[in-house]
Amino acid sequence: MGAQVGTDLARAARLLREGGVVAVPTETVYGLAANAFDPDAALQVFAIKERPSFDPLIVHVGERSEVARVARDLPPGAEALMDAFWPGPLTLVLPRSAEVPDVVTSGLDTVGVRMPAHPLLRELLGQLDFPLAAPSANPFGYVSPTTAQHVADQLGDRVPYILDGGPCVVGVESTILGHESGRWRLYRPGGIGMEDVTRVLGKEPEVQAQSPLQLPAPGMLASHYAPRKPVVLGDLDELHAAHAGERTATIAFQRERSPGPCRVLSPSGDLAEAARNLFAALRELDASDVAVILAEPVPEEGLGRAINDRLRRAAAQRPA
Repeated sequence: MGAQVGTDLARAARLLREGGVVAVPTETVYGLAANAFDPDAALQVFAIKERPSFDPLIVHVGERSEVARVARDLPPGAEALMDAFWPGPLTLVLPRSAEVPDVVTSGLDTVGVRMPAHPLLRELLGQLDFPLAAPSANPFGYVSPTTAQHVADQLGDRVPYILDGGPCVVGVESTILGHESGRWRLYRPGGIGMEDVTRVLGKEPEVQAQSPLQLPAPGMLASHYAPRKPVVLGDLDELHAAHAGERTATIAFQRERSPGPCRVLSPSGDLAEAARNLFAALRELDASDVAVILAEPVPEEGLGRAINDRLRRAAAQRPA
């Protein structure tokens, strides 16, 4: 029996109130949601994803007033960031409240919080009296899903219900910012460009170096968002020459590059379109009969930083 997919908000809300897990749409990628205040429900998310317990979950709220239940206080600039980008693809790492269980934050004293913009998810949150802890709805480390069918293909019967909100309009995960030692820091590039964040804060955030053990924010493992086929990132002409004679597929930014199957992220050079198409391209080529996927970086600006970050992680060597 396949996964149950539909638009029944009442069913999704009932499952979540009963301590279950539901796949939900966001504007970034599909999430695997559970009651953020229920440690047993959150543990199901880790089990379904086969996600390490040291990788914390993002908590999704429906209203700004709910942040007070999740976070103890707000650092300087947090209100301005919320005013500018919420609802939307921005996660803020804040001092957590006592109501948030350790399993959600991986024992850290901080919690990632965002207000999603997807109308169906916002309607669902409005029917609940708790926020939702929701990482991407995919097996841990694999390509994030941007349609309900992607979730069904990857997780199948492990999820009792998939709420179908159509294709994700952003297509890459949220930007994650945290505040340490009096400064805002970028933990993960994503759907909000750093130029826009800098304009709101008046100063560009520092880029946070990755911790090898406990991570201050979700999605910071070096090898992440990775297909099962090897991915090599670089200049496509050089990569095609180096892999001559192999069965290769290509992910290109603006124009088709042969030999082999090629997926162009945006013929017009639109970084937002490229972001929407990235994970679907990775997933499609990963399911093909090629031996290796070759990819080129996009311009390192705006959403391009998030796209390149995901490509670098997809290409990272997995631990033995």
